[in-house]
Amino acid sequence: MNQVALALSLAALAFMMTVIWGGPLLRILRHFRVGKIIRVEEPSQHAVKMGTPTMGGVMFILPVLLLTVLLNAVALIGMAQSGLGRSVLVPMIVMVAFGALGAVDDWQGIRGPHRGEGMSVRTKFTAQVILGLGTAWVLKFMLGVPDVFVPGVTGFFELGLWYIPIAAFIIVSMSNAVNFTDGLDGLAGLIAATAFAGYGLLALGQNQVYLARYCFTLVGALFGFLWYNVHPAALIMGDTGSMALGSTLAVVALMTSQWVVLPLIAIIPLSEILSVVIQIAYFKYTKGKRFFKMAPLHLHFELLGWSETQVVQRFWLIGLLAAMVGVGLALV
Repeated sequence: MNQVALALSLAALAFMMTVIWGGPLLRILRHFRVGKIIRVEEPSQHAVKMGTPTMGGVMFILPVLLLTVLLNAVALIGMAQSGLGRSVLVPMIVMVAFGALGAVDDWQGIRGPHRGEGMSVRTKFTAQVILGLGTAWVLKFMLGVPDVFVPGVTGFFELGLWYIPIAAFIIVSMSNAVNFTDGLDGLAGLIAATAFAGYGLLALGQNQVYLARYCFTLVGALFGFLWYNVHPAALIMGDTGSMALGSTLAVVALMTSQWVVLPLIAIIPLSEILSVVIQIAYFKYTKGKRFFKMAPLHLHFELLGWSETQVVQRFWLIGLLAAMVGVGLALV
């Protein structure tokens, strides 16, 4: 019970820190004109977002890093009797690495030679794969996390060396899935916060207290970010935040070994990335026809007539219910 109280307290503290420093960050981003560029093919109602400060992932990444390092300082520098606190190094480093990659992509999209496009798909994907494979190796051979738990089955299953490509695939896929989800005010933040809360509860149930604290710290920081990101957004997450969130969520799922239920807990990001895959495949197969009005999925529903807030609220309700089912299955 004390661990639950501490985790919730950290969430509240992270929320306050993020809200307090959000104002100065907004002024900095506006001063340097770090504004969102809207693609021509997006729905016309998105035009009002043009110039909205982006790279907003920095707003929640820095408070999470500060609180996590301070809370685990003794364990991280090796002075504690237990090294469990060092396990938070993995999601921390992954969050920073993918956030940095996203920041480069955001910056190139604003100031690069191909404004509005960012990094080339091949370059970004290659970097993601390298980071994913490196992270998977660390999880397997340095942290020694159990390969996978299956709901309703006692014990865990060993995957051998197959764990490395599977884990890397999960990390890269979730990084891109949350990235595709980040298209409407508040959507990616709400969905990610819900998923991290679910995995925070699973981590507490496994007595992975350091990982649980990290998850709830991130939930609180995301709520602080949403203070500025809900409609009408004063700040956009950008690839800086979405890639960091997706990859970190995948790592947390892998560290709990409960990644089998990740498609449920993260059903909205999964649906978003699948809609893109289906759209591209159908477009090529039919030589120009579209399966959805537009992909990712949230744009399809906007073009059906749903308002931006309706899409966000309904997607979040589905995500919340699916996360509850996923956590429930994991606890069976």
